[in-house]
Amino acid sequence: MGMEVDCTPEDLSKCSYEERCVELGEVKDMRLEAEAVVNDVLFAVTDMHVSHSLSSGLDVAYINVETREGQRYCLELTEAGLRVVGHGFDQVDEGLSSQYHETVYSLLDSLSPGYREAFGNALLQRLERLKQNGQKKDFM
Repeated sequence: MGMEVDCTPEDLSKCSYEERCVELGEVKDMRLEAEAVVNDVLFAVTDMHVSHSLSSGLDVAYINVETREGQRYCLELTEAGLRVVGHGFDQVDEGLSSQYHETVYSLLDSLSPGYREAFGNALLQRLERLKQNGQKKDFM
């Protein structure tokens, strides 16, 4: 007797990663999630990478980030979200109790004015490109 799922195998390619995890009863691999987080916002920080010194796994991953202001942080990524766990690369301060953020955007927005500016500029550039592409189609 197989496991029942709402998505057929053909539909799985259309389902998001999170939907597949829920439908198939899989556990997210936080190492993969951490890589996706880094790729999402690397353009708006000075440096960001998944920690090679701290052990990551299915339930937790650590990300080192240096803001545009030169501040270094170690972030913890879990199902609960992201939070600062250290004020330096590969540092976990057990005494530090910082709030969880649902998204990396929210966390970086609270830490770095330079991130906010870079993110806003990138958004404006993308909107400008969409506007220009829309105007080109109007002429064709």
